Amino acid sequence: MNLFRTTAAVLALTTGLLAMPAQVVAQQNVSGDPIYTANAPKGYAMAGDLLLARPLLIAATVVGAGLFVVSSPFTLAGGNFKEAAKSLVAEPAMAAFVRCLGCTESGYKKD
Repeated sequence: MNLFRTTAAVLALTTGLLAMPAQVVAQQNVSGDPIYTANAPKGYAMAGDLLLARPLLIAATVVGAGLFVVSSPFTLAGGNFKEAAKSLVAEPAMAAFVRCLGCTESGYKKD
């Protein structure tokens, strides 16, 4: 009888412990931000974003601003000044500074 109780207790505890990760996953995305909740970035994605993507996006913003200044006389003549500003400066800057850490989409969508 003692072996039966011990086996039943071990089985009950093991089943309870196996169910815990499912409960944690269900409660993980309780943030109020819909973009963050939709993406739900992991820790390694946040670290990679902080150490690799953000510095590269900031560099792309600086290089894009330089290219925009150089190409602005031609874009004014061609009539696509706003599109060039958006493509070369605004989009990399929004991806670098507005997007949540580890997310793949920018949080701001104003057009």
